[in-house]
Amino acid sequence: MTSLIPDTALSIAGLTDYIRLLLEQDEQLRQVWVTGEVSSANQHRSGLFFTLQDPDGSAAIKCVVWNSQLTKLAQIPIRGEQIILLGNIRVYPRGGEYQLTVWQVLPAGVGLQALRYQQLKNRLQEEGLFDPQRKRSLPIHPQIIAVVTSPTAAAWGDIQKTLKQRYPGLHVLFSPATVQGEQAPASIVKAIARVERDNRASVLILSRGGGAVEELACFNDERVVRAVADCTIPVITGIGHQRDESLVDLTADACVHTPTAAAELVVPALAQLYAEHQERIAVLHDTMRIRMQTAGNKLQGMRDRLQRLRLDRQLQQEVKNLSWRRQQLIQVTTGRLQQATQHVELLRQKLTTLDPQAVLQRGYAVVKKESGAIARSATDLEVGQELSIQLAQGKVKVKITEVNG
Repeated sequence: MTSLIPDTALSIAGLTDYIRLLLEQDEQLRQVWVTGEVSSANQHRSGLFFTLQDPDGSAAIKCVVWNSQLTKLAQIPIRGEQIILLGNIRVYPRGGEYQLTVWQVLPAGVGLQALRYQQLKNRLQEEGLFDPQRKRSLPIHPQIIAVVTSPTAAAWGDIQKTLKQRYPGLHVLFSPATVQGEQAPASIVKAIARVERDNRASVLILSRGGGAVEELACFNDERVVRAVADCTIPVITGIGHQRDESLVDLTADACVHTPTAAAELVVPALAQLYAEHQERIAVLHDTMRIRMQTAGNKLQGMRDRLQRLRLDRQLQQEVKNLSWRRQQLIQVTTGRLQQATQHVELLRQKLTTLDPQAVLQRGYAVVKKESGAIARSATDLEVGQELSIQLAQGKVKVKITEVNG
């Protein structure tokens, strides 16, 4: 009996480990998308454990989302809901079981379309196409506007009507495009390129009058998104749906929910501008009236103050004071001048009295030695010495013949 057992028999652990290596190293199972219905779900301390089964109940697989990943899920698995999830296969040797470790969960109602939409959105977001910093401001008073939509769509009529009401005389360039179906993305891209080649419009409206999700698929097409992102003029979208923003909405410089709202956003209403202008004029008039009234009141107050101060009387008093001071100054100056004149006359008389010439006129003479010194005493003189005598009229020279000391 023992001879029937081969030497290559595996242990349970060995077999399980072999199976684990086969499953966990399989490239297809390292990142696998699986769709099904959640049959049960239980939240544990470490994560959310649930079972995913085919709708007919023919097969099921256990799944787990660890707590660190729960906040990153687009949708939390709930019992009875159809989902599509991304994960990898893990084998647990102790129980001989395998399960899916889940990284992401999406609603399965939109299926592959939702998956592709999310993947494209993530990729474009990483490229920065949705960044607010790259969005341009809209012109305040555009003179030429371009519209890209279907010529048969109600959106085109709504836009024309709104623009005519709000801004009569505005120049509108219409670039027709198919906005539904397989041909729509290429048609929209060509319509945008047509506007750029024309190079007259300062803003572009990309519009459609709403529709089902599948009818709006062209506005999630990468070609259309990149055409809007690369457009050289600001783009406003008014696609006509309010439930979810399309990728084109996220890329455009501005987005609204309806074509009419897009037309209202792109130009101001002239009637409103006129009313605002009239309001500003009224405010200006009121401001000027108030300021003039305030200035008038201030001026009147100053007049009243001046009247109370009676500056005219003060001026008259100051004139009288000035006249009185002038008379005083004249009197003082005249008195001092007379005193000075008398003093000068007195000094003149003294000078006249002391004038040597006057003394000579009275018969006196000045005797000088040869050296020019005045002879003051006979004892200083000698016989034979020559002297010079200054008279009132002229000079004479004499020689001493006798000295009487």
